[in-house]
Amino acid sequence: MAKNLLEQLREVTVVVADTGDIQAIETFKPRDATTNPSLITAAAQMPQYQGIVDDTLKGARATLGESASAADVVTLAFDRLAVSFGLKILEIIPGRVSTEVDARLSYDIDGTVAKGRELIAQYEAAGVSKDRVLIKIAATWEGIQAAAVLEKEGIHTNLTLLFGLHQAVACAENGITLISPFVGRILDWYKKDTGRDSYAPNEDPGVISVTDVYNYYKKFGYKTEVMGASFRNIGEITELAGSDLLTIAPSLLAELQSVEGELPRKLDPAKAAESSIEKISVDKATFDRMHEENRMANEKLAEGIDGFTKALETLEKLLSDRLASLEA
Repeated sequence: MAKNLLEQLREVTVVVADTGDIQAIETFKPRDATTNPSLITAAAQMPQYQGIVDDTLKGARATLGESASAADVVTLAFDRLAVSFGLKILEIIPGRVSTEVDARLSYDIDGTVAKGRELIAQYEAAGVSKDRVLIKIAATWEGIQAAAVLEKEGIHTNLTLLFGLHQAVACAENGITLISPFVGRILDWYKKDTGRDSYAPNEDPGVISVTDVYNYYKKFGYKTEVMGASFRNIGEITELAGSDLLTIAPSLLAELQSVEGELPRKLDPAKAAESSIEKISVDKATFDRMHEENRMANEKLAEGIDGFTKALETLEKLLSDRLASLEA
């Protein structure tokens, strides 16, 4: 029997579900799962997950006591909710869940380190080993330095909102466990900037960017894993078959599962080792210079942090309204 594209992809790449929707994770049975503020906010508004939200709010109230203000209860519940979803996800998957640090700490090294430790402490208090959690941090220079501190403590990290080679190299040089380059958001920027409606999969700027990062890592023997993310179509995914991991939204997982045909491996460590690539070293001055010169990475990183911040503000309002309803 012919295999579908998802089955073939799993033979060369670890498939990860990019969602906070627990039912979707049960359907596609990925090894790992990733969440972000937008996904958690979306899931928290789904009726089937109201119980997780309510239990988190009730737990925060119980921890703080009846005399605590509603604002304090919401703040604690907000800090716990992503872990609450993560714990539910870890009951289903055999691997790791990525849980994101508050995007408003993206330029705060000490704040990010403290929040990463706090998230891991919550998982460990629930009986989950830190080896099953990736702390997700925006790939600013400060975020990368914070992640390096956490990695030295045995806390694994996933550097997200990654758009440029300078970010990727800095992550590898700082011993980061995994990076999430954003394929679709790179494509979005180039379509807007050039006025083009579309790109062939092999010409897709996001695909080319991730391919370059993958080849660089394999050429120079870095252990940091590459997990392509933020896809707009299955053509981007099939062009990156062979990447260490790919995190894919449920709608695209379903599309891959519905299509039969040959899926050749496109990314290969052996081919990367033979490629002609110049090695670079990235200190802060180099990072800042390359980031300033890369208009796409500069704009998309700032936009991504802003978008996640707005999602968090929406989530805080949702929790505040729900607590008021529960305690009315």
